[in-house]
Amino acid sequence: MKCINKYTIYRTVFAMLMLTTFFSACRKSEYVVEDVETITDQGGGTGTVTWTADKDYLISGFVFVNDGQTLTIEAGTVIRGRTGQGNLASALIVARGGSIIAEGTQLNPIIFTVEGDDLEGSVPLEARGLWGGLIILGNATINTESGEDLIEGIPISEPRGVYGGYDDDDNSGILRYVSIRHGGTNIGEGNEINGLTLGGVGRQTTIEFVEVISNADDGVEFFGGDVNCKNLVVAFCGDDAFDMDQGYHGKGQFWLGINSADSDKGAEINGGLQPIPSLPGSMPEIYNITLIGDHSLENGPAIHFLQYGGGHLRNSIFLEPGTGAALQYTSNPGDTWSLFQSGRLSLESNILYPATDDPVPAYYTFSELGEDLDEENQVLADSSFAWLTSYEDPGISSSQDGYLLLPPSTEFEDMAPYTSSWYEEVSYKGAFGSNLWIEGWTLLYESGLILD
Repeated sequence: MKCINKYTIYRTVFAMLMLTTFFSACRKSEYVVEDVETITDQGGGTGTVTWTADKDYLISGFVFVNDGQTLTIEAGTVIRGRTGQGNLASALIVARGGSIIAEGTQLNPIIFTVEGDDLEGSVPLEARGLWGGLIILGNATINTESGEDLIEGIPISEPRGVYGGYDDDDNSGILRYVSIRHGGTNIGEGNEINGLTLGGVGRQTTIEFVEVISNADDGVEFFGGDVNCKNLVVAFCGDDAFDMDQGYHGKGQFWLGINSADSDKGAEINGGLQPIPSLPGSMPEIYNITLIGDHSLENGPAIHFLQYGGGHLRNSIFLEPGTGAALQYTSNPGDTWSLFQSGRLSLESNILYPATDDPVPAYYTFSELGEDLDEENQVLADSSFAWLTSYEDPGISSSQDGYLLLPPSTEFEDMAPYTSSWYEEVSYKGAFGSNLWIEGWTLLYESGLILD
């Protein structure tokens, strides 16, 4: 008989309670906002307008910021989305050529949530799929044959859903200190909206200090583009925390992803969607990411590279993943295994914890298995995991009480050098040093799950 420790039992029961609560919580709250300004769109978009913190806004249906328009949102503004599935879904979409200037502050964040949310617990923390989400579309490159595509999550009949182009310096505006909560409406046939969708967004766009919490699909999904993002928080989403498709080739630093028992992966890096292969594949460069899984419940890998996706992840921490990095093996030129061999896919100076006595199957796995991968597994073993360098305890933890995110020391050994002046050069691995930068503006911090 297999022994099961109390910790595993607790986490299993906790996961069941979360699922039960989730299904009972996916309902409209009884709380009603008085004197709300309802925003609809009959084709004219929002116009060039400012939404102010002294008003409450309700998005009803798909609302666009059209080409040539700028939506400015003051710090402290709360925007709620009307509930509804299918053609009754609600979302805010910044169309290609439009701009959003949403500059919150640590003390006065901008909040996107569902109608009925009184911001004091009327909507359970883990409730998902209650409205749509935020979608930003730009003119940066994607790897489809035409250089354009229609974004997922909105009807294909909507022409303002086109994204992609040839300008990696495109600018879609600013998101700073923004929290996006309880989204992921399903518009039909498993087509959910991500918390934050970035389609062909260019590198002149500013995205930093953004939270996505309890979304039914991915937390943040990149469809191509070159946008650089700092200080992202994703927690308790129904699919991946971070998903990168269609040749995304931007930079990232200080990302936190926390998975629930029913989440999928911490990060998924794809080359393309359809057709496959779509080249060039995604090649992000990410430093200081912390991905927290749930090893006791054997959920997905910390990172999955597939469909000709590559890139580089450095100075990061992967805590309690089901497995470490999964590589799609196809025996075709340009697959993720080929990218690893050529140095275009790497994980360097990271920590995976807890480790096991048999790190190859535990922290390296192959998906789409061929008939015999003994040789490939031996290559991984002989490499001494130079790019997965450490299985030491990073000093952070996940437990039944919550999450300890600040390491006891901010001086880590074997740091990979930073390759661009865009990155902040720090001496620690993972998303946090001595500054708990999620404090004051995220629902995750307000939840009481973050330990001192």
